[in-house]
Amino acid sequence: MRRFTRALSAAAAACAAVAAFLLPAAPAQAAVPDPVLFVHGYKGGAWNFNEMVSDFKASGWPADRLYAMSYNPFQSNETTAAQIRDQVNALRARTGAAKVDIVTHSMGGLGSRWYLKFLGGTSYVDDWVSLGGPNHGTNAAQVCDWAIASCKEMATGSTFLTALNSGDETPGAVNYGTFWSTCDEMINPDTSTILSGASNTSVGCVEHAWLLVSENVSQLTRNFVR
Repeated sequence: MRRFTRALSAAAAACAAVAAFLLPAAPAQAAVPDPVLFVHGYKGGAWNFNEMVSDFKASGWPADRLYAMSYNPFQSNETTAAQIRDQVNALRARTGAAKVDIVTHSMGGLGSRWYLKFLGGTSYVDDWVSLGGPNHGTNAAQVCDWAIASCKEMATGSTFLTALNSGDETPGAVNYGTFWSTCDEMINPDTSTILSGASNTSVGCVEHAWLLVSENVSQLTRNFVR
């Protein structure tokens, strides 16, 4: 009887193994993407990213994991950095995510970089993107640097940029990416956007504002943070 029981058990185990081999595996669940915080530039607003946010949704990002913030673009970028910190914390709290991605346009890159470098942001950001950011300044700031704090900080050689770019331009374990245009009329020189230690990509000749609505730039951005 024992011999029969052992034989039956062995047969059952063999059948289970065959069934496991023949049955299709359960489909793997798609990983939920990091939440994304979009940060506009000088004289901009959250609406600047309407089209890109739509592209992200169409590519599989849940709507509740995408947030475009607004801030006063005339205030110091240091003040904006603190607001970005608060928005990152709020986005993490709403979604339960450990880290977020940040996508910026133009001056939005400066406040977000200050947050990363000086306000502990490297612990909470996975990917960071600068679209046409004046990371090393722009001579276009001459039209307003005498009157507006944020504009003065965008001037080449400003105290703000000197502090921001001292030492490591891309601190922490964050995945940094920049996308710059070879004919950006607002960022002069065009190569100001490029950061040491980042993945720096030329998107060809794209006007500054069109970086926000270019299908190619949007696709490159999604691929980078995916």
